[in-house]
Amino acid sequence: MNTVNLFTEGEPIQDTRAPEGPVEQRWDKRRFGGKLVNPANRRKLSVIVVGTGLAGGSAAATLGELGYHVKSFCYQDSPRRAHSIAAQGGINAAKNYRNDGDSIQRLFYDTVKGGDYRSRESNVYRLAQVSVEIIDQCVAQGVPFAREYGGLLDTRSFGGVQVSRTFYARGQTGQQLLLGAYQALERQVAAGTVEMFTRHEMLELIIVDGAARGIVARDMVTGEIETHTADAVVLASGGYGNVFFLSTNAKGCNVTATWRAHRKGALFANPCYTQIHPTCIPQSGDHQSKLTLMSESLRNDGRVWVPVAKGDKRDPREIPEDERDYYLERIYPSFGNLVPRDIASRAAKNVCDEGRGVGPGGLGVYLDFADAIQRLGRKAVADKYGNLFEMYERITGEDPFEVPMRIYPAVHYTMGGLWVDYDLQSTIPGLFVIGEANFSDHGANRLGASALMQGLADGYFVLPNTISDYLAKGPFPKVGDDHEAVVEARESVTGRIERLLSIDGDRTPDSFHRELGALMWEYCGMERTDEGLRKAIDRIRELREEFWTRVKVPGENEELNQALEKAGRIADFFELAELMCIDALHRTESCGGHFRAESQTPDGEALRDDEHFAYVAAWEYTGDAPVLHKENLEYENVKMVQRSYK
Repeated sequence: MNTVNLFTEGEPIQDTRAPEGPVEQRWDKRRFGGKLVNPANRRKLSVIVVGTGLAGGSAAATLGELGYHVKSFCYQDSPRRAHSIAAQGGINAAKNYRNDGDSIQRLFYDTVKGGDYRSRESNVYRLAQVSVEIIDQCVAQGVPFAREYGGLLDTRSFGGVQVSRTFYARGQTGQQLLLGAYQALERQVAAGTVEMFTRHEMLELIIVDGAARGIVARDMVTGEIETHTADAVVLASGGYGNVFFLSTNAKGCNVTATWRAHRKGALFANPCYTQIHPTCIPQSGDHQSKLTLMSESLRNDGRVWVPVAKGDKRDPREIPEDERDYYLERIYPSFGNLVPRDIASRAAKNVCDEGRGVGPGGLGVYLDFADAIQRLGRKAVADKYGNLFEMYERITGEDPFEVPMRIYPAVHYTMGGLWVDYDLQSTIPGLFVIGEANFSDHGANRLGASALMQGLADGYFVLPNTISDYLAKGPFPKVGDDHEAVVEARESVTGRIERLLSIDGDRTPDSFHRELGALMWEYCGMERTDEGLRKAIDRIRELREEFWTRVKVPGENEELNQALEKAGRIADFFELAELMCIDALHRTESCGGHFRAESQTPDGEALRDDEHFAYVAAWEYTGDAPVLHKENLEYENVKMVQRSYK
């Protein structure tokens, strides 16, 4: 199998929406240059928003507040159960309350560097600008951020930066931010501008005359297949980390909404860019169906170490200081325990590969709070991290006040997603993609506490300003349920469901998912090689064929049927997994979370190849070999250099 046979290369792609001129002025120029819709006309226009996390919830609330008619969809039983609620550590913003040298320019620089110079300057600078407004918005909504003694909002440090810019609400930041967006959303539901559809899963995108005009959704309680049309569609359906089966994502997180759009013509960008979070509770056995994240904020006060000697099985409290290797502090003295996630994860893997890992199977490292407890006192540490310590103790049965936490890297976030331009519009007109579902802001690695920042930036501030330029082209022709494109989309969904129900094989959907996940973790996880990726592609294809002949989906469509839901999502994961491996195979450099063993510096760091790979890889679906479209990345404000946190 050679790489050429796996894909073909098409025409390059370009973001034509970002204005020319200094990067500091582009967002203001775009807002002023875009068309507006007057308040009376907004009431005649409709938008579908899929997903109610931070991006989708804030977008639906803001669009409703502006006067558009919005239909909001989520597969959970309540919008507030979206997975954003699980975020723990905080949200970045360049407020510089600490007076420690932070600025919009520094947040911009840190984010571009943290992403290993594989993100767009214009998008990242806008994100840094908007970050300042997000905090004000959330405080006004009543989000209970932590405050310091003088009354100012408190901040703490996260990986990859040397300033303190992460705002937080103990270990529940995502929950508090989502409840703020949820309140804003419910206000619009009560006002009649937003219509809420819970327990509905999007299964197809409706395209009329080349533009996105609606979705096909399944009522997950009754099984009814419904069609919903609108003037524009917004996807805010999150990332695809569950392709690995074991991840920190909720079990329901999936790729189906964005993959259906991809199959209809939306390019999928950088699918191989996966973030491995270094601070997760290690897997305890084959019975597990997901992993639990421990917030990166713990690395503010916790020190990461392993024994110096291989195979040292002593109780960590019995290992003296001179027999401990605080390896992050040793290798990266400038940043220490607060290096970016991709670097901390690889370092943990390396010491475990050397035989110095701790816990069952040697797949763990210590995160030790003894120094912090001695310096600050137990009460101060409990005030900062109490609920996280409690969560760890409930899961492991170990008290982190007494013994060090054990942590190990796990799949957490995906930087890849549907390709969007500066307006957050995909290659399908009228289809906008926000939050983790798009690829736009993080390059090859996301800095901690930037996911919440991007979700709320897109939903509250960016999308409402850019979608108006598209909606100003209205009024749009009405699309009825009898339109041939609507009928065709509906029939494709029912046909797919009937096919899944008719196979009546001998393997559960979960058994396929678990096998696919193990394959992806082994060959497309923390380290990738040419040989391993080729092996993975062959096996994924075999497994996918087996899935369509052996999967067993009991029950019927016209009922609550979780096996059917899983089977549909896993079918899409198979197709995505192959594209991820093809993308990882073609990119023969290392950058951020994408580490090719063949491309590393003499001391084991990721080695980029800017001459050949300084581009976004945007893939077109063909049903056969995908087509690669390259968007060249040009850096005018930040110089591309070998990343160093030493």
